[in-house]
Parts: sequence; structure tokens; C-alpha cells
Amino acid sequence: MGFEKREILLILGILFLMIGLLPFMAPVYAIIIAIVAYFGIHVFVGRRKKQIQKAIGEGICAICGARIIQNKCPTCDETKTG
Repeated sequence: MGFEKREILLILGILFLMIGLLPFMAPVYAIIIAIVAYFGIHVFVGRRKKQIQKAIGEGICAICGARIIQNKCPTCDETKTG
């Protein structure tokens, strides 16, 4: 399980956030805030990914954009048969 490009960007962003907080507070608090922000964003993105995957299901029709059910588009296949 390797890092993806967006994960490396997230780590760099959190690192810059931590560096930006250092002049205003103790380094321990800046590190704690950075760690909490990293895991908070990581959990949020994971849940959002699952939600999108659940909503898409088997896929999306390239013609009308409807959700594909049982390998058929309910909108396009209905107009072909009717």
C-alpha cells in the first residue's frame, strides 16, 4: 500500500500548516494540531470516497448520465425498446 500523489500533497500541506503555526504557539501544540488535521482530512476523504462509490454503483451511462442498474441504463434502454 503505497502513497498516492494526493496523499503526499496532503502531508506537505499539513507540514506547511505546522510551520506556519510555530511562531504563534509552542511546537508541541502545532504538531498536535497538524496530526489532528491530517487524520481528520484523511477520514473525511475516505468516507466521502465510500459515499461516492455507493452512489455510483455499477457506473454511469455515457449518453444520459443516469446510474446503471444490472448492466443496463434505465433511461436509454427504455427508449430503445419502446
